[in-house]
Amino acid sequence: MTTQRIPPPAWFAIALALIVVLHRYFPIASLVPTPWHYAGIGIASLGVVIAVWSVDLFRHVRTTIIPFQESTALITWGPYRFTRNPMYLSMALFLLGAAFFVGSLSPFVVVPIFIFVIQKLFISREETMLAERFPAEFPGYRRKVRRWL
Repeated sequence: MTTQRIPPPAWFAIALALIVVLHRYFPIASLVPTPWHYAGIGIASLGVVIAVWSVDLFRHVRTTIIPFQESTALITWGPYRFTRNPMYLSMALFLLGAAFFVGSLSPFVVVPIFIFVIQKLFISREETMLAERFPAEFPGYRRKVRRWL
C-alpha cells in the first residue's frame, strides 16, 4: 500500500495519536500552563467549524471530497476565499489545538510534520489535477488565494 492510499483522515488520526503518545511518554517540557491550555479547545473547535463548512460546500455543489477523484466544481467562496485547502487547514488547526491542550512541548512537532506530509502526498497532486480540470479558473484562483493562509 502506498502512502497516498492512506487517506488524509487516517494521517490525521495517526498525527493525533502521536500527539497523545509524545505528551504521555516524551513531554520534554511544559509549554502551556493551566488554565491557558484550555485555549486549545477553541483552536480545535475552529478547525471543526472550518471542516464542517468546507464539507457542506462540497455537498452543496455535488463534488467529491475524496482526494484524486475528479472534481466537478471549483469552489472559491466560503473558507476557500482565504485558503485553497480549508479541510487540510482544519485538520492542522485541530492538531494544533490538541497540542496546545496537552500543553507539553513535544506534541507541537507533529503539526508541521503533518502539514509537510499532506502537502507532499496530497495537495501538490490535487492542485495539478485542478489546474488540468479548470485551466481557465484555477491559475487565477491560485494567484489570489494562498495554499494555507
